[in-house]
Amino acid sequence: MKKAIKRYLRARYGWIPLYEVRNKVLIGHTALGLYRFERAEARRLLATLPGGAPPRALVATILLTYRRPDDLVKAVESALAQTLTDHVVMVIDDGGGLPALPEDPRLHAVSLSRNINVLGVSRNIGLRITDSEYVAFLDDDNTWHANHLEVALARLRRPGPDGTRPEAVYTAMRRATPDGTLYDVLSVPFDRKLAMNSSFLDSNPFVARRTPDLWYSRIRRGKHVAPKEDWEMVYRFSRRHRVEHVPEVTVEYTVNPQSYWTSWEMA
Repeated sequence: MKKAIKRYLRARYGWIPLYEVRNKVLIGHTALGLYRFERAEARRLLATLPGGAPPRALVATILLTYRRPDDLVKAVESALAQTLTDHVVMVIDDGGGLPALPEDPRLHAVSLSRNINVLGVSRNIGLRITDSEYVAFLDDDNTWHANHLEVALARLRRPGPDGTRPEAVYTAMRRATPDGTLYDVLSVPFDRKLAMNSSFLDSNPFVARRTPDLWYSRIRRGKHVAPKEDWEMVYRFSRRHRVEHVPEVTVEYTVNPQSYWTSWEMA
């Protein structure tokens, strides 16, 4: 009987939503303390920024890092090299320390008071201490093509046949191992039903209009907990906001066995 119920629920709602329900039941309690930490850290870090105010631009990029100095510099350089220049980059260091970074007035870098290893909280802090119409996300072991933001905003600002615009888009990613070997090209049109059963959603190619619904799960998931924060945020965001895929490769993504946030043994 239990197996039959599980089969029905999986067919009706998809395996990923079921896993997420399980996460909320078993580890959802971890979010409260992390929410308090997020708010306190955002207040503390905001006071360290010029004028004690969030930097303002058309697009704010939240770039996460932890103990990957060489990769971080490459990621920052790719963000600063965007053809769209009305743009600020906020580096959020998860308590591991920051290397010397390029001198650029659009670049800001802050360190959390301690290592927390909760991707969603770190990104939420970045959202809280920036001010922009659009938001993009990047991790320290990935890079963008120079036209990434330009391509994303072109679709976000262009009305479709019905006269409406999407509120979020994600481009295609070329995924490769650290030695440069091609893993695949991830380019999947957005389909909410497909997303229930397939984890193809990621933050690195994702650009969205800033809304109150744009925030990440604060549950302490750990490397081996599925689904990840990226999927949860995009899937939840798509309930009320239109998400579209742009099938142009603009992201170079590292399938990194040494990833701080993702276990590729699960892939």
